Amino acid sequence: MKLFPALDKKYSAESRTALDALRAAHEISFGPIVFQVSRLMVKFGILRMLLDSEKGMSLEDVAAKAGLSRYAAQVLLESSLTIGTVLCREGRFEISKTGWFLLNDPLVRVNTDFNHDVNYLGWFKLEEALLNAKPDGLGVFGSWSTIYEGLSSLPEKVQQSWFAFDHYYSDSSFAEALEIVFAHKPKRLLDVGGNTGRWAMQCTAHDPDVKVTVMDLPQQLELMQRHIAGSEGESRIDGHAADLLDHSLTFPEGYDAVWMSQFLDCFSEEEATSILARAAASMSDSSVLYIMETCWDRQKFDAAAFCLAQISLYFTAMANGNSKMYHSDDLLRCIREAGLKAVHIHDGLGKGHSLIICRKSTDAER
Repeated sequence: MKLFPALDKKYSAESRTALDALRAAHEISFGPIVFQVSRLMVKFGILRMLLDSEKGMSLEDVAAKAGLSRYAAQVLLESSLTIGTVLCREGRFEISKTGWFLLNDPLVRVNTDFNHDVNYLGWFKLEEALLNAKPDGLGVFGSWSTIYEGLSSLPEKVQQSWFAFDHYYSDSSFAEALEIVFAHKPKRLLDVGGNTGRWAMQCTAHDPDVKVTVMDLPQQLELMQRHIAGSEGESRIDGHAADLLDHSLTFPEGYDAVWMSQFLDCFSEEEATSILARAAASMSDSSVLYIMETCWDRQKFDAAAFCLAQISLYFTAMANGNSKMYHSDDLLRCIREAGLKAVHIHDGLGKGHSLIICRKSTDAER
C-alpha cells in the first residue's frame, strides 16, 4: 500500500510506549462517552466560558453560568479533565489546547455535528452493514436503499448537518479547481452528482459563457432547482435526471468537460468503474473528465487521513453499504479499467482534495 511520505512514516512503525498504547485502548473502549461529553461541553457553552475566563473557573461558577446542577457540571468537567480538553490548576478549570480546537476548529465542529446528527444512532448497526453490504444504520431514518434517495426527506437538523459536512469539504477546493478546469475554457460542462448545484453556480459565476447540466437523481434535482433560484447564471444551469446505479443508463453527449466532485466515493469500485466507462463512452477525444476526491493516502497530515478513513464507515453504515473514501491506487485502477487515462493529478486543493484530470485512452493504450 502506497502512502504519502508523512503518512508512511506515521503508519509504518510503532510510536507509542506500552503505557500510551494502553491509554489509547481505553480511550477507544470509552469512545462513545468521550464523544458525547466533548460535544456537550461545547453545546452547554462550558468550553467557551473557560476560554473567556482570565483565571479559570471553579466548579460552582461553571454550574451557575451554564445553568446546570453542581452534579452535572462536575461529571462533565471531571470527564473532560481526563479526556484532555480541560486543565485544573488550584481548583480552577481552564481550557486546554485540545479543548480550544474542539471549540474553534470549523472542521472539527462540522465533523462533530455530522457524526452526532447523521451517524450516531446508525453506528450501532455497523456490524450488520459490514456483513450485509447494506446501509443497515440508515433504518433509523427510513427504509430507503441509500441515503441519497431519502436526503430530501431526512429531519431538518439531520439535513443541515449532512449538507454542512458535504459543503465544507468541497467548497474549500472550488476556487483552485475553477482555475484548473477553466484553463481549458469549456463551453458545456456536465456536473455528475451535482447535488444542490453549488459547483454549477460557481462555474456560471466564474465564466459568463459556460452552460452547465447537473446530472443527478430526480429528487436531488428538485433540491438543486430550489437552491439555484435567483442566482447568477441560473438560466445557464439545467438538469438531467438519472439513476447512475442503472448500468444501462447512458450519459448525454456533447460536453467539453465532465465534472465529478466527491461523487465516486458514493459508489463501490464496480459501480464507479461502470459510471466512468459510461462517461468515457459519451466523451470525444477532446473532452476532459475531472475527478475531485479526498484520497486518504494523499494527505499531508495524519489528522486528515484519520478523518477520511473514519468517514468511510459512514458510507458503510448509513449511505449505501459498499463505498468508501478511496485510496488513490484503487481509484486510478477504476479509471484505467473504464477506458480512461489519468494525465495529471493536482494534490492539496482546499482541505486535502486531489483533482485527477482524465482523457479517453487511445486504442493502443487500452
